[in-house]
Amino acid sequence: PTAMKPLPKSDQALVVRTDFSDDTAWTSVVSAIKRPVDGFFAYVDFVDDPAFGGLTVEQLVALRDGLSKSYVIVADAVTMGTPEPSLLVVDLFEEPGRTFRAVPSAIQSIENNLSIANMDFWEFADNVDADGVFRDFK
Repeated sequence: PTAMKPLPKSDQALVVRTDFSDDTAWTSVVSAIKRPVDGFFAYVDFVDDPAFGGLTVEQLVALRDGLSKSYVIVADAVTMGTPEPSLLVVDLFEEPGRTFRAVPSAIQSIENNLSIANMDFWEFADNVDADGVFRDFK
């Protein structure tokens, strides 16, 4: 098997595109994540590289070395193919491979709070709606 390409080094959280079926959906998701929420921005770097197409959660966990954040955000087939896009948020260190989905407008809150250690991954993962998607704290 060939070695997997390492994820890019960044001080920001990564939003990794793993599905390349719909460029319009990707552009829309990127725009939604970049939009400020209550004056706050998500500090993320977008990784739009076909080398990461089809990457699994297990492969992402294996690629965690060298990342500055304890999680990665994934734009996958569900993100690109559903009327309400949601991104997969993957824990890389506390409970490697634990995931939850989040709407683009929630990425700012997740990134800001995890980056300053104001909250933990589980606090978001344990507060998803009935459909498994984090939208906001109720």
